[in-house]
Amino acid sequence: MKRIGVFTSGGDAPGMNAAIRAVVRTGTAQGLEIVGIRSGYEGMIAGDLIPMGPRDVANTLQRGGTILLTARSKEFLTLEGRAKAAANLKAAGVEGVVCIGGDGSYRGALKLMEEHGIPVVGAPGTIDNDLYGSDYTIGFDTAVNIALDAIDRIRDTAASHSRVFFIEVMGRHAGFIALEVGIAGGAEVIVLPEDPIPAPICADVIRQSNDKGKRSSIVVVAEGGYKGGAQGLADAVKACSGIEPKVTVLGHIQRGGSPTAMDRVLASRLGAACVDALMAGKIGIAIGQVNDEIAHTPFAEAVEKRKDINRSKYELAKVLAL
Repeated sequence: MKRIGVFTSGGDAPGMNAAIRAVVRTGTAQGLEIVGIRSGYEGMIAGDLIPMGPRDVANTLQRGGTILLTARSKEFLTLEGRAKAAANLKAAGVEGVVCIGGDGSYRGALKLMEEHGIPVVGAPGTIDNDLYGSDYTIGFDTAVNIALDAIDRIRDTAASHSRVFFIEVMGRHAGFIALEVGIAGGAEVIVLPEDPIPAPICADVIRQSNDKGKRSSIVVVAEGGYKGGAQGLADAVKACSGIEPKVTVLGHIQRGGSPTAMDRVLASRLGAACVDALMAGKIGIAIGQVNDEIAHTPFAEAVEKRKDINRSKYELAKVLAL
């Protein structure tokens, strides 16, 4: 193998640039030529490929977003789109590809390999932390810390005005961010897609907190934890209890910003391990970190198996909210 490509796909995540940097520099150190594929599968179809060397990734470790840009491609969902993408890669002499992205990106990479025989490996780049095969995904730790900073600030206002705040964090199908930030932020209630809480029960917990002498409460809601998100739950709680909560939706601020040290190190390890896997002929796998060691999981397994939240952490959150 003499030339490999690298691309980012799906939602951006802090630390993607650290992974790109690791792929470029590890590959160069092993005598490979590196090709950057801009705008994910869209760029692959358009033939938007650029050569990359160690200096091209200088001073990118601390930057959020992705220097290779990202996009969601409807055309790549078609047989014709994938054939065009594969033809462009082969025409450019690309013999293997590193995919940095989430569940949908992995599925696309698997199709590319199955249909056109292009060797592909993946690194988990998503703030949701929901990919099977890795304890943590690139961007998750940064997203949690960004959300935590916001919750700490809101807690000051909530305490000063004796208010109840419903704070929505990202997580349409998975509650990893909500659970982690809920524990770290001392939330009275954490609402997850994995364990939805009816509005009357949420209202009862808030009342019980007031009865115990708490002057304010924080309810952390994953965006997929209740129909209508934090606003929907707040409206339902108000309707059944008379409590008048305030609502803050943190939104996409959780996806931007400089990555934490943990995300930079994780992304660097996984990016380098992707190159090592390609060079060793290990393809069709997702590279992850399990128990602080590099792990290989077949793409098919990584996209089909569901990664559950840590149930012991969830029970701990309930105890600590007393």
